[in-house]
Amino acid sequence: MTTDNRPLVAGTFRDRNDLDRTVSDLRSRGYSDDDFHVVMSEDTRERYHDGGEVEIEQGSKAMEGAGAGAATGGTLGGIIGAIAGIGGAIIVPGIGAVAGPLAGALAGAGAGGAAGSLLGALVGAGIPEDQAKIYENDVKDGGMMLGVHPRTDEDRDYVQTRYNEYNADNVYTTY
Repeated sequence: MTTDNRPLVAGTFRDRNDLDRTVSDLRSRGYSDDDFHVVMSEDTRERYHDGGEVEIEQGSKAMEGAGAGAATGGTLGGIIGAIAGIGGAIIVPGIGAVAGPLAGALAGAGAGGAAGSLLGALVGAGIPEDQAKIYENDVKDGGMMLGVHPRTDEDRDYVQTRYNEYNADNVYTTY
Protein backbone atom coordinates (compact mmCIF):
# COMPACT_ATOMS: atom_id res chain seq x y z
CA MET A 1 0.00 0.00 0.00
CA THR A 2 1.31 3.44 -0.91
CA THR A 3 1.68 5.49 2.24
CA ASP A 4 2.28 8.81 0.48
CA ASN A 5 -0.29 9.91 -2.08
CA ARG A 6 2.04 12.42 -3.76
CA PRO A 7 3.70 11.42 -7.01
CA LEU A 8 7.28 10.20 -6.80
CA VAL A 9 9.90 10.60 -9.53
CA ALA A 10 12.73 8.08 -9.20
CA GLY A 11 15.69 7.02 -11.29
CA THR A 12 19.22 5.73 -11.04
CA PHE A 13 22.41 7.58 -11.84
CA ARG A 14 25.67 5.92 -12.85
CA ASP A 15 27.76 9.07 -12.43
CA ARG A 16 28.16 11.00 -9.18
CA ASN A 17 28.41 14.34 -11.03
CA ASP A 18 25.06 13.73 -12.74
CA LEU A 19 23.48 12.93 -9.37
CA ASP A 20 25.06 16.02 -7.79
CA ARG A 21 23.86 18.32 -10.58
CA THR A 22 20.34 16.93 -10.32
CA VAL A 23 20.24 17.43 -6.54
CA SER A 24 21.74 20.92 -6.91
CA ASP A 25 19.09 21.92 -9.45
CA LEU A 26 16.33 20.60 -7.20
CA ARG A 27 17.75 22.41 -4.16
CA SER A 28 17.76 25.65 -6.16
CA ARG A 29 14.06 25.04 -6.78
CA GLY A 30 13.43 24.88 -3.03
CA TYR A 31 13.81 21.19 -2.24
CA SER A 32 15.77 20.25 0.87
CA ASP A 33 17.81 17.17 1.74
CA ASP A 34 14.80 15.80 3.61
CA ASP A 35 12.92 15.63 0.29
CA PHE A 36 15.33 13.16 -1.32
CA HIS A 37 15.35 9.36 -1.19
CA VAL A 38 18.86 8.07 -1.95
CA VAL A 39 20.02 4.45 -2.14
CA MET A 40 23.48 3.23 -3.16
CA SER A 41 25.62 0.16 -2.55
CA GLU A 42 28.25 0.15 0.16
CA ASP A 43 30.98 0.01 -2.51
CA THR A 44 29.52 3.04 -4.26
CA ARG A 45 29.19 4.92 -0.97
CA GLU A 46 32.82 4.20 -0.10
CA ARG A 47 33.91 5.52 -3.50
CA TYR A 48 32.18 8.89 -2.94
CA HIS A 49 31.73 9.38 0.80
CA ASP A 50 33.94 11.44 3.13
CA GLY A 51 33.06 9.44 6.26
CA GLY A 52 31.22 12.15 8.20
CA GLU A 53 28.45 10.96 10.45
CA VAL A 54 25.02 12.33 11.21
CA GLU A 55 22.12 10.98 13.19
CA ILE A 56 19.11 9.71 11.28
CA GLU A 57 15.56 10.75 12.04
CA GLN A 58 13.14 7.98 12.87
CA GLY A 59 9.90 7.40 11.03
CA SER A 60 8.60 8.14 7.56
CA LYS A 61 5.60 7.80 5.35
CA ALA A 62 7.26 4.77 3.75
CA MET A 63 7.34 3.09 7.18
CA GLU A 64 4.33 0.85 6.60
CA GLY A 65 5.83 -0.60 3.42
CA ALA A 66 9.20 -1.14 5.06
CA GLY A 67 7.57 -2.96 7.96
CA ALA A 68 5.78 -5.24 5.53
CA GLY A 69 9.01 -6.00 3.69
CA ALA A 70 10.95 -6.57 6.90
CA ALA A 71 8.53 -9.10 8.31
CA THR A 72 10.50 -12.02 6.90
CA GLY A 73 14.07 -11.29 7.92
CA GLY A 74 16.85 -11.06 10.49
CA THR A 75 18.18 -7.89 12.08
CA LEU A 76 18.44 -4.47 10.48
CA GLY A 77 22.08 -3.65 10.96
CA GLY A 78 24.49 -0.99 10.01
CA ILE A 79 26.25 2.15 10.95
CA ILE A 80 24.93 5.66 10.72
CA GLY A 81 26.57 8.04 8.29
CA ALA A 82 25.89 10.53 5.55
CA ILE A 83 25.62 9.84 1.84
CA ALA A 84 26.67 12.32 -0.77
CA GLY A 85 25.59 15.23 1.41
CA ILE A 86 21.97 14.03 1.60
CA GLY A 87 20.52 14.04 5.10
CA GLY A 88 20.72 11.11 7.51
CA ALA A 89 21.79 7.71 6.31
CA ILE A 90 22.05 4.12 7.43
CA ILE A 91 24.15 1.28 6.07
CA VAL A 92 22.10 -1.85 5.44
CA PRO A 93 24.01 -5.12 4.99
CA GLY A 94 23.34 -6.57 1.56
CA ILE A 95 22.01 -3.25 0.26
CA GLY A 96 24.39 -0.44 1.11
CA ALA A 97 23.66 3.13 2.08
CA VAL A 98 20.14 4.53 2.32
CA ALA A 99 19.33 8.19 3.03
CA GLY A 100 16.27 10.39 3.36
CA PRO A 101 12.76 9.18 4.17
CA LEU A 102 13.67 5.61 3.18
CA ALA A 103 16.42 5.56 5.82
CA GLY A 104 13.88 6.53 8.45
CA ALA A 105 11.53 3.83 7.20
CA LEU A 106 14.20 1.15 7.35
CA ALA A 107 15.46 2.27 10.76
CA GLY A 108 11.91 2.51 12.06
CA ALA A 109 11.08 -0.96 10.77
CA GLY A 110 13.75 -2.18 13.16
CA ALA A 111 13.81 -5.74 11.90
CA GLY A 112 15.56 -7.65 9.34
CA GLY A 113 15.41 -9.01 5.87
CA ALA A 114 17.50 -6.18 4.49
CA ALA A 115 16.50 -6.73 0.88
CA GLY A 116 12.87 -7.23 1.89
CA SER A 117 13.00 -4.04 3.93
CA LEU A 118 14.33 -2.00 1.02
CA LEU A 119 11.81 -3.50 -1.36
CA GLY A 120 9.03 -2.79 1.15
CA ALA A 121 10.23 0.78 1.71
CA LEU A 122 10.35 1.45 -2.03
CA VAL A 123 6.90 -0.06 -2.51
CA GLY A 124 5.68 1.93 0.51
CA ALA A 125 6.99 5.08 -1.18
CA GLY A 126 4.74 4.31 -4.15
CA ILE A 127 7.09 2.43 -6.47
CA PRO A 128 5.57 -0.75 -7.95
CA GLU A 129 7.33 -3.95 -6.90
CA ASP A 130 8.67 -4.75 -10.38
CA GLN A 131 10.21 -1.27 -10.67
CA ALA A 132 11.57 -1.48 -7.10
CA LYS A 133 13.36 -4.71 -8.08
CA ILE A 134 14.94 -2.87 -11.04
CA TYR A 135 16.23 -0.21 -8.63
CA GLU A 136 17.62 -2.91 -6.32
CA ASN A 137 19.54 -4.41 -9.24
CA ASP A 138 20.73 -0.98 -10.41
CA VAL A 139 22.05 -0.25 -6.91
CA LYS A 140 23.82 -3.61 -6.73
CA ASP A 141 25.44 -2.77 -10.09
CA GLY A 142 26.84 0.53 -8.79
CA GLY A 143 23.96 2.88 -9.58
CA MET A 144 22.68 5.54 -7.20
CA MET A 145 18.89 5.72 -6.89
CA LEU A 146 17.37 9.16 -6.33
CA GLY A 147 13.70 9.75 -5.64
CA VAL A 148 11.81 12.97 -4.93
CA HIS A 149 8.15 13.84 -4.38
CA PRO A 150 7.37 16.81 -6.65
CA ARG A 151 5.13 19.42 -5.03
CA THR A 152 3.18 20.33 -8.17
CA ASP A 153 2.57 19.02 -11.69
CA GLU A 154 4.97 21.69 -12.95
CA ASP A 155 7.62 20.46 -10.51
CA ARG A 156 6.99 16.87 -11.64
CA ASP A 157 7.77 17.89 -15.23
CA TYR A 158 10.83 19.84 -14.04
CA VAL A 159 12.16 16.86 -12.05
CA GLN A 160 11.62 14.45 -14.95
CA THR A 161 13.43 16.87 -17.28
CA ARG A 162 16.40 17.17 -14.89
CA TYR A 163 16.63 13.40 -14.53
CA ASN A 164 16.68 12.97 -18.30
CA GLU A 165 19.07 15.89 -18.82
CA TYR A 166 21.51 14.39 -16.32
CA ASN A 167 21.42 10.84 -17.72
CA ALA A 168 19.26 9.03 -15.18
CA ASP A 169 18.35 5.45 -16.04
CA ASN A 170 15.01 3.77 -15.37
CA VAL A 171 13.18 7.03 -14.65
CA TYR A 172 9.77 6.20 -13.24
CA THR A 173 6.99 8.46 -12.00
CA THR A 174 4.16 7.32 -9.75
CA TYR A 175 0.78 9.06 -10.01
